[in-house]
Amino acid sequence: MSLETSFERITLPLEFPFTISRGTTTECENVIVRIEDDEGRVGIGGAGPSSHYGESADTVEAVLPDLLAVVEDVGDPHQLARIERRMRETIDRNAAARCAVSIALHDLVCKQLEVPLYEYWGLDPADSVESSYTIGIDDTETMREKTEIAVDRGYGTLKVKLGTDRDVEIVETIRDVAPDARLYVDANEAWTPKEAVRKIDAFASYDLEFVEQPVPAENPEGLRYVYERASLPIAADESLITADDVPQVADRCDVANLKLMKCGGLREATRIIHAAEAHGLEVMCGCMSESNASIAAAGHLAPLLDYADLDGSLLLDHDPFDGVSMPDGYIDLEGTPRVGTGVVED
Repeated sequence: MSLETSFERITLPLEFPFTISRGTTTECENVIVRIEDDEGRVGIGGAGPSSHYGESADTVEAVLPDLLAVVEDVGDPHQLARIERRMRETIDRNAAARCAVSIALHDLVCKQLEVPLYEYWGLDPADSVESSYTIGIDDTETMREKTEIAVDRGYGTLKVKLGTDRDVEIVETIRDVAPDARLYVDANEAWTPKEAVRKIDAFASYDLEFVEQPVPAENPEGLRYVYERASLPIAADESLITADDVPQVADRCDVANLKLMKCGGLREATRIIHAAEAHGLEVMCGCMSESNASIAAAGHLAPLLDYADLDGSLLLDHDPFDGVSMPDGYIDLEGTPRVGTGVVED
């Protein structure tokens, strides 16, 4: 068997400007990887790099030739463990770049076997979950309007970005617009530990599921301080990159939030899930600003999750790839009758 590989860079405008505590974006750059076998089947994967983790589309493009050379040298996409090991030996960091290759390989393997990815993993699609839809930081009235749009589109689970001097006002406004929605908030490391406890106490009457990453990842004792005193469950995101980090956060959070672009691929994602469960944590899978070239693969993890925040493609103005069906946010694996990850070019 021989494999041919290629990649391309694409720019994807967002439907609305998207702001978190660290800044605002209006578009994202993804890098699309294709791996083709000698019978013309093509596995597709995507990288949605984040500058917060030291990556960009430039760095992804810089390392992909070396990563894809490993794939071509091995020549068999079913040798996932061997390829993963060699890729890490070749490029130790650059998780988003390695992830794009991992997704394309899994997509190709499942296309060769003519099964969807969840079936390859032995998962029950009926155990899927609903993804949240994210409301980015804006002036309070605009956040109200964005929430009204999300509710009108049928999304029943909302994630709200915080990190302002109006955080309590924002939560009150969102809850007023969406009284029946499942609601959680994400500070993206914006608060001090004492500030986090004060704000979380103020949120207690608004029926929130949890509070995500209240303090900087560089302050693990601050995260413990919040966890031990907060009146709501705490989720760790920036504090958790790979499976090695799970034991370090297990005594200072309730929910482990993994992202494919942080951890480097689908095999590492499953390791995080199992490690988190072994430590008594609930598990969430989030995303960056990504197209369905990568979001589709993350969707197949849904039967293993307690929460999902896989709205990266939903926030785009247009996605050149179609993926797993998500009516009203529900990750409908059974309703996506395709092999592989389910991604197809639009």
